[in-house]
Amino acid sequence: MRAIRVPAYGEPAVLEPADVSEPTPDATAVRIDVAAAGINFADLAKRRGTYPDGPTPPYVPGIEVAGQIAEAGDRTDLEPGDAVAAYVPRGGYAESVVVTADRAFPVPDGLSLREAAAVPIQWVTAHNALFEWGGLETAGADDGPERVLVHAGAGGVGSAAVQLAAAAGAEVFATASTTSKRKFAADLGADHAIAYDAVPDVIEERAEGVDLVLDGVGGDAFDRSVEALALGGRIVAYGLASGEVPTVSTPELLFGNHSVIGYHLGEAVERQPERVYTALEPLDSLLSSRDVEVVVDRTFSLEEAAAAHEYVRNRRSRGKVLLEP
Repeated sequence: MRAIRVPAYGEPAVLEPADVSEPTPDATAVRIDVAAAGINFADLAKRRGTYPDGPTPPYVPGIEVAGQIAEAGDRTDLEPGDAVAAYVPRGGYAESVVVTADRAFPVPDGLSLREAAAVPIQWVTAHNALFEWGGLETAGADDGPERVLVHAGAGGVGSAAVQLAAAAGAEVFATASTTSKRKFAADLGADHAIAYDAVPDVIEERAEGVDLVLDGVGGDAFDRSVEALALGGRIVAYGLASGEVPTVSTPELLFGNHSVIGYHLGEAVERQPERVYTALEPLDSLLSSRDVEVVVDRTFSLEEAAAAHEYVRNRRSRGKVLLEP
């Protein structure tokens, strides 16, 4: 079957088309004919060799897919023909991939397979960071709606988080790097779409700090997040898209009663799968009803994987970027 392989760490050009053997599921797994595979910043970091405990070349990248089950083991509830989305350890940039059945779930009603390919990582991450880890309170709390700051509000996780937070009744601040991206975030439901360097000033002008920050950027964005926190505010740190590792001093946390919560989907799925997958039921309801919407920015063919990585690396995306075999 056709696949994309990383033969050695490096820039996007190292991604090469290859013919590989079709995988076979064991009794607890399924084989999925891939309709679409998501591009994520983790894929880029793994390709560069900068991802902690990432795969060693050669390997087939890709950790988020949607498609139809082609073959199922005899100890699963899934059957051939079922439309599923799945979070896979690797191998998603291919015509077919095998994953344990507990990491595959039915596509929400009304979603195309292309849209569903954004759910296993980006939408689950957004929901987990806001609710299961971030503890966002829905509208109706005694002290009014919570204020949420979403960094990279035009990106994959960010575009999902902005919509989910707005649907929950929060007052949403979203950062983005360009005027057009800020307009995009506002159209998704952000009450205040702002530049990164304007975060402390805008939040001070409009609110007494934010209650929750979703930070997948790191670096300066994290520093500004700490400045923007209200008393008792918390930050969920789920990524380092900037490549810069942030630090925070204990006194800043101590005297503000702040908290910083780490979230990594892969580790969470291994250690706390029930907590992670608590997100699936509300996401199914919201996505099926179209109260929120997966935004697919652009699709590339499998052979265009290098161009897709360049596109994401250059921060051109608004919403989800996909490969289609």
